[in-house]
Amino acid sequence: MDSATYNSLPVQRDAATQHRSPLADDSTEPSGCPFRPESTLVPLSDNGFRADPHELYRTMRHEHGPVVAVELPGGVPAWLVIGYLELHQVTGDPVLFPRDSRLWNQRANIPAGWPLLPMIDQPNPSITSTVGAIHRSHVAMVEPALESVDLVALRRTCEHLADHLIDTFCGRGTADLVADFAEPLPMSALAWIFGFAEEDGSQFIGMLKALTGGGPDAGSVYPRLAKRMQQLLAAKRARPGADLVSRMLSRPEPFTDAEYALDLLAVIAAGYLPTVDWIGNSVRLMRTDDRFAGALGGGRHSVAHAMNEVLWEDPPIQIFPGRWAASDTRLGDKDIRAGDLLLLGLAAANADPHVDRQPTENCTAIDTGNSAHFAFGHGEYRCPFAAQQIAEIIAQTGIEVLLDRLPDLDLAVPAANLVRCPSPFLRGITSLPVRFTPVRTTGTPPLAGAAHTPGLWRSTNSH
Repeated sequence: MDSATYNSLPVQRDAATQHRSPLADDSTEPSGCPFRPESTLVPLSDNGFRADPHELYRTMRHEHGPVVAVELPGGVPAWLVIGYLELHQVTGDPVLFPRDSRLWNQRANIPAGWPLLPMIDQPNPSITSTVGAIHRSHVAMVEPALESVDLVALRRTCEHLADHLIDTFCGRGTADLVADFAEPLPMSALAWIFGFAEEDGSQFIGMLKALTGGGPDAGSVYPRLAKRMQQLLAAKRARPGADLVSRMLSRPEPFTDAEYALDLLAVIAAGYLPTVDWIGNSVRLMRTDDRFAGALGGGRHSVAHAMNEVLWEDPPIQIFPGRWAASDTRLGDKDIRAGDLLLLGLAAANADPHVDRQPTENCTAIDTGNSAHFAFGHGEYRCPFAAQQIAEIIAQTGIEVLLDRLPDLDLAVPAANLVRCPSPFLRGITSLPVRFTPVRTTGTPPLAGAAHTPGLWRSTNSH
């Protein structure tokens, strides 16, 4: 199914009309206007998101409640859902709150060249943008391919990749762990999984950062990335291998090249930058929080705890677009109009004071292992469990090898000087300068022919 066919499909509203709010009064507000005239929109371009977003969330919660009327750059209105229960309701109801931007009542008002458009409004036949049975057919193609990755082989590969990267800077005594380690490691691992050349990874890194950063080049990056996915797809059709792309193509249900390419792009985009920031945020936490800093010497268990704490307190994606209301409804204490855009406040909902994360009598806060956070989403569009496992293995293995090799690693600048991504959506660190005692290299070579390494795929009878 191509994009034009998908966009021409009727929007599925019927099942949602039963949720129509009795509080919505169509006569008091023009159709398509998501907010009442007296509403005060909170700007999401505020620099406070870079400094201390949780302070902003506390202020929002106190002044506006669990659902906040906000304004995106360019004067585009939306609702930011920051209540845990309210976010659970939105993500758990794909009928009333589908991920279907064709419903958007503000599309006609979007400024030309709006840089956030590629991230928010890409109606296309992909796993992230389809609904209902069409969405489930994409899930049935992508998830088995992800589940077939041999996680033991992936861990070995990540150890090799991490050692090779550390060898490039371990003799200096200083490094930028974002540029030198956190960025290249996940892309190299994804190259191994997807079967593309590792040198292509540097191109993907730049394009993915431009796409999610919402900068002026974002609009031109999306079609370039889609074209690169189509080229990868064509290469695997001509020469299948032991890789995820070939595995997806082996499914009996036919998809168009556009659908395959868009699904590949969705999986790579969702798997790359969040993993980069998961690594960076976890290392930062372990070097600035006394609960973890004292445990670095024996570190493997504390690495997992720090990574879980990051998913609660400092998730790589703090706001995720989006959902669209299929009909008028009531959410929290707000009237939501049909077609309104809802932004998922993942980090804010995790910090909802109504969520009890207190440790029990016999364990500390970092020993609970509570994974009821929203870092991976929730509901029908939640990150597939196999993808979560892959990201966790890449991040945890990389951090463990890093701390094993450089046990006295420390920040080279005060923690307050670390610069966050200039975006309300992402919560990564742009640079992570560190210092350590120089050590010898291991001599680990680059990973040649990674995508064809035996043992990449689990042996299954169902695929």
